[in-house]
Amino acid sequence: MRSKDGLFGYGESMPVDLLFVRDDDIPSFVADGHADFGIVGRNVAEEFALGALTTRAEFSVRKALSFGACRLSIALPEATPYAGPDSLAGLRIATSYPNITRRFLETSGVDAELITLSGSVELAPHLGSAEAIVDIVSTGRTLRAHHLREVETVMHSTAVILQSAAPLSADLEDVAARLFLRVDSTLSVDESKYVMLHAPVDAIEQIAELLPGAEKPSVLPLAGTDERVALHAVCREAVFWEHLESLKSAGASAILVMPVEKMLL
Repeated sequence: MRSKDGLFGYGESMPVDLLFVRDDDIPSFVADGHADFGIVGRNVAEEFALGALTTRAEFSVRKALSFGACRLSIALPEATPYAGPDSLAGLRIATSYPNITRRFLETSGVDAELITLSGSVELAPHLGSAEAIVDIVSTGRTLRAHHLREVETVMHSTAVILQSAAPLSADLEDVAARLFLRVDSTLSVDESKYVMLHAPVDAIEQIAELLPGAEKPSVLPLAGTDERVALHAVCREAVFWEHLESLKSAGASAILVMPVEKMLL
């Protein structure tokens, strides 16, 4: 259930309250102990941690998640040569991640000027305010649209669960364990499919090997025949038409693929 202003969510089956805030604010809420956990990109958490005051409460990465994959990369105009980090010396570099970028430059022994922007970083070279940028890249389409090219990856990132440094009570730790189990189960279901089919008895092993991302399938008898059986399996990878065609070629029939709503690991 969500509040009228959309800022809070209240658990109906678990004693968990959710706060919906800007991703840049999530590390702060967790570090200050206002929230026990937070879900945010590792890049955002890292940028906050590098710039945080030493007197502030700390947080840790409790769990890495499998979505929100991206990378923080250096990009230059297409015509600008690049032969490694030394090529950045003396340049102006625009970024929304000055702390991570500064660490990269210091580690590489490069002296460059950082220009901190809150957004639209890719416009900086066109406007003449910077010769290079460090920005989040997912597909690279935005860079190509602005005639920029990715030359080096500073860090890889996915979504993570942050945990406050404040100690958890035994009851809260139990709730957290249950919550994370449900998170894992929900993410595993994302592309999972439940596959049912009929198969010749002598082709069970061959067909089982063709089921993508499946453990050993359940084998059930079929009424009126000893030569064919029913196979049921949860495929934890995408099931494409090519997979179905391979199964049919191996002797499978009556192939049915259904989405999985919930699955407890």
